Amino acid sequence: MMKTKIRLAFLAILVTLTTTMTAQDKFFTLEDLNFGGTNYGNMQPKNMWLTWWGDQLIQTDVEECYTIDAKTGKKTKLFTLEDINQWAESDDVKYVRHLMNATFPYPDQPIVQVGNRKAVILVDFKQKKIVWQDSIAGQTANDWNSVSKATAYVENHQLFVVDANEQKHQLSTDGSREIVYGQSVHRNEFGIEKGTFWSPNGQRLAFYRMDQSMVTDYPQVDIFPRSASYEPDKYPMAGMTSHKVTVGVYDLQADKTIYLKAGDPTDRYFTNIAWSPDSKTIYMFELNRGQNDCRLVSYDATTGEKLTELYRETSDKYVEPLHPIQFLPWDETKFIMQSQKNGYNHLYLFDKSGKELKQLTKGTWVVMDVLGFNKKQKAIIFKANKEHPLHHRLYSVSMTGDVKQLETVDGVHNGVLSPSGNFLIDRFSTPTRPRVIDVVDLTPKTPRHTNLLEADDPWTGYQQPIFECGSIKAADGVTDLYYRMVKPYNFNPAQKYPTVVYVYGGPHANNVQASWHWASRTWETYMAQKGYIVFILDNRGSQHRGRNFEQATFHQLGQVEMQDQMKGVDYLRSLPYVDMNRLGVHGWSFGGFMTISLMTNYPDVFKVGVAGGPVIDWKWYEVMYGERYMGTPENNPEGYAKTSLIAKAKNLKGKLQIITGYNDNTVVPQHCLSFLDACIKAGTQPDFFAYPGEEHNMRGHASVHLHERITQYFEDYLK
Repeated sequence: MMKTKIRLAFLAILVTLTTTMTAQDKFFTLEDLNFGGTNYGNMQPKNMWLTWWGDQLIQTDVEECYTIDAKTGKKTKLFTLEDINQWAESDDVKYVRHLMNATFPYPDQPIVQVGNRKAVILVDFKQKKIVWQDSIAGQTANDWNSVSKATAYVENHQLFVVDANEQKHQLSTDGSREIVYGQSVHRNEFGIEKGTFWSPNGQRLAFYRMDQSMVTDYPQVDIFPRSASYEPDKYPMAGMTSHKVTVGVYDLQADKTIYLKAGDPTDRYFTNIAWSPDSKTIYMFELNRGQNDCRLVSYDATTGEKLTELYRETSDKYVEPLHPIQFLPWDETKFIMQSQKNGYNHLYLFDKSGKELKQLTKGTWVVMDVLGFNKKQKAIIFKANKEHPLHHRLYSVSMTGDVKQLETVDGVHNGVLSPSGNFLIDRFSTPTRPRVIDVVDLTPKTPRHTNLLEADDPWTGYQQPIFECGSIKAADGVTDLYYRMVKPYNFNPAQKYPTVVYVYGGPHANNVQASWHWASRTWETYMAQKGYIVFILDNRGSQHRGRNFEQATFHQLGQVEMQDQMKGVDYLRSLPYVDMNRLGVHGWSFGGFMTISLMTNYPDVFKVGVAGGPVIDWKWYEVMYGERYMGTPENNPEGYAKTSLIAKAKNLKGKLQIITGYNDNTVVPQHCLSFLDACIKAGTQPDFFAYPGEEHNMRGHASVHLHERITQYFEDYLK
């Protein structure tokens, strides 16, 4: 018997060891790693869907909603999906399919907002019945107001408002592909994400009207019908005629629309629309086409008359307003404004006459987001990289400028504040912790944290690469630049490895931060698994490092960026395990531009490149972005000539694959095709691949195909 037990125990140990070894030998596929892959969801860290009902924290799962005690983390079931569908009792509503998007719009009422493709529903979960519903869900630009229960939406190019009594009001009659109502304008630049803006009392709607009839069509083609059809985009290129935007205001009670009397809209940008707390005044930032003269202007919402210019900021490069002003909830005579006029984006306190009262935050760091206000403490809650450029932390600042940190863990934090500002959902990760969710009680002097989730590593059991982070000096010899390096799981410093530089490098983005795996893209893991080192460096021109860092590239995109990237190459050259004879480069969009720039400016350094959706010449890029950084071809001819890659086509030596979405409406196909034409004339030989029907980024499972293609190109020519 004893021998049998020993034998069984030995077999159990053997099975365990075999299973463990097998598990540790698991390799990733792109179906695991790539967004759109069949197993991608299972490889993501565990998550929780949370929202606020006043100061009550709610967890919204697929089939249940729970209340969560912010002090203990204890969960109590509030209602289920089955409950909601039983209380609905309506064939018109059909059935709600999940509760993950449930919201609680009224802090003092037991009302949940749910919906489906046919309706938005308000359910009283105490009385167990529907108390209100509309039937226009699914229309374009749907914008529902919780105060008036009115909904603005676009249907067949026309802007409508349906009031709480289901009366339909048509605000436009001339809407078309050329006259666009109620949607984002200026190609989503300047922080613009939508085109309708309800007043605080829900009785007035500010909206954009964009006349783009004068803008040149770019000739996109739908190839999928038997006879391919013409589907042009309105695409204003740098230096060419741009659209004209005006701002209308609809009064729900008067059933009347007026337009703000802002003057001739030609070559002007209107952005960051905000309302006064009393719903009588509209504020917006106005920019000239050169984007170096920015003004905050107020208008009477009842007449459209201009009231006053409250603030003006100019620059010898550009001013870029990205955030509307925000009034203090405890003092309606004062508002905060964000500006990087002193070199870094910070918070400033103004009175409503436009007098600057105080700079609330200051230092060589950037305010990244305002989460809201703590009304009791009279404080602003915000996110910033105050401690370190790679760490995004959460803070409060009082009206005296006293800044207090609200959490204690290095990493990348994102917060969602309760309506009162007394509680905070803190979602964060660190380089070694995939996802952590805490709820923070801000009412004590020292904030109190309750942990709700510490996600396990979903990659346990796989051969994980080595993720490292460090810094080097920029080409100016002074500025610190941060890099990420991804090495194979079985890295041996005595070997030499083919290495790929992954690059973006452009404005409004950065690649390296102190989140899980140092914010590594999962494709880097796939490449490391195949025996490559991948190196990523955030050069000057990227975001969250201050005005001078970002504007170093002004009027010469790609030049300073290349200098910094080559400092990264110098660092790689110093590493004995990097095979400099097998150095590749890859990037998309601005990164595609950088890839071809590096391949053609340093043809003896990079052996292989893959450029996705690349800008080739900035004169073919759109007005708002292109002119902000490059001016126009007329006022900056030297800059456009220096940065154009057309003349560089003759320099190509290595293997270069260019990939584009056939219907890219961001970096239009003219870029790729013109470079191919230049290569034909120069006798150089790039490779080219297009994704029919795809735009700037490949969607769904096409993204898996894309990343396999990118990988295979390096496998074919770099190894």
